[in-house]
Amino acid sequence: MAMSVNAKVVIVGCGISGIAAAQRLVNAGFQHVQILEATARSGGRVKTGTLGDNIIEIGANWIHGPSEENPVFCLARQYGLLEPDALTPENQAMDVEGHPPWVPNFFSSSGRKLNAEDIYPAQEMFLELMSEGSKFESQGGEPWACVGDFIRSEAEQQAAEKWKDIDAATRCLRLCVISNMLKVECCVNGAHSMDEVGLGAYGLYKTLPGLDCTFPGGYEGVIKNLMSELPSDLVTYNRPVRCVHWNNTEMEENSVMIECDDEKKIAADHVIVTVPLGYLKKHHSTLFSPPLPLHKLHSVERLGFGTNNKIYVEFDSPWWDADCEVIYLVWEDEDGMLDQVPDVQRSWIKKLFGFTVLKPSERYGHVLCGWIAGHESEYMETLSEQEVTHTMTQLIRRFTGNPTVTPRRVLRSQWFHDPWTCGSYSYPGKGCSAQDLENMMEPLPTKGSLLQPLQVLFAGEATHPCYYSTVHGALLTGWREADRLISHYSAISTSEPPKSKL
Repeated sequence: MAMSVNAKVVIVGCGISGIAAAQRLVNAGFQHVQILEATARSGGRVKTGTLGDNIIEIGANWIHGPSEENPVFCLARQYGLLEPDALTPENQAMDVEGHPPWVPNFFSSSGRKLNAEDIYPAQEMFLELMSEGSKFESQGGEPWACVGDFIRSEAEQQAAEKWKDIDAATRCLRLCVISNMLKVECCVNGAHSMDEVGLGAYGLYKTLPGLDCTFPGGYEGVIKNLMSELPSDLVTYNRPVRCVHWNNTEMEENSVMIECDDEKKIAADHVIVTVPLGYLKKHHSTLFSPPLPLHKLHSVERLGFGTNNKIYVEFDSPWWDADCEVIYLVWEDEDGMLDQVPDVQRSWIKKLFGFTVLKPSERYGHVLCGWIAGHESEYMETLSEQEVTHTMTQLIRRFTGNPTVTPRRVLRSQWFHDPWTCGSYSYPGKGCSAQDLENMMEPLPTKGSLLQPLQVLFAGEATHPCYYSTVHGALLTGWREADRLISHYSAISTSEPPKSKL
């Protein structure tokens, strides 16, 4: 590995995938590793904040599937960042398949607390259909182009058969619940609508066992611990990259040149690009010279990248049950099984599916986290905090039927308008396949080229073939690209004597 010590590696982005790649390379003996970060902080979409005295997550919220196979769980455990509950074998063994068994409360737009029994059949049907929808990937063939069409047509058929004998009002309410469940899925998938999520590729996502857990001290604890293991001068902050010039045949030494916004130019043998897919979609044409090969560009375009935002609301006293973990808001005029609102500016708030309850209340007091995805969420970002607070107050008064409920504090995320992220996370769009995720992670120049290999490598959540949209997916891709370079230099050092170019 003697040659790798001298190889110069630049990593673009100091999110968890960039940090993971740097850690792996430094530990393998690479002496010239540098991270360029556009902003003043590390962590990227892992971002912890405060609401009053409470620690809350602006970005990543859970460890999805906290079990032995999840590297984020293993790190969090090693760093002592988790609660005892999360560490129990029972917790790790629970396989919830991405849908934690939270205790729900349902409220309707006419101000009634709904009977869970009336609603369970709709929830059950919906979850069964979602599970069925994830099987088309392995079966091959796509009877509908998107998840939304599949759910609607199947639910309509099943409702007509199974619920033909129940009263019209209850049947109507159940269809409204399906609209609500579709909005939940928009948040889970980070999509504007389930009509934008490809049905064939929907099943590519894999879940890990374990009941999703959170960090009492904030997700950024993982970032801080990882950063503390890196040399202190390894990251340059406030240093956006303007363009990655690769395939530089005329360059004597290094094959890649990174041009920064401040005109500074940095030469390297390899660059690992970890920017979010949202940023890549918007800036790929200026970020790479020569441009990305067409097959890679088409995959960037086919993969989806949407917005999921949070609106935290704090109250003096709870209006939900003591054991409640999630609140669903059911609009009684939404029996059309739709997950988009007709007039975004006038009724954006209808896209908010409800709230998760921050637990335990001994720690948080009475705090809810509202979830809203899509264009409605992007519009919400443009409003003043005052407008958001007013709309949230009106919403909660309407659904509880209590005209005096008033939030103490409101705080929202604004991921779409973050210029370095341009949204939240990726999902497989219509017409997407496993090949697109393969293309996302393929280094440049592509295989079979006679040029210097592994000039540009790609990491980040959107480059993981089955854990896209997650923190553990992002982390694993950083390790993957570091390992690719480590293997490359191991192979060279065991084969022929080094060429002068190295």
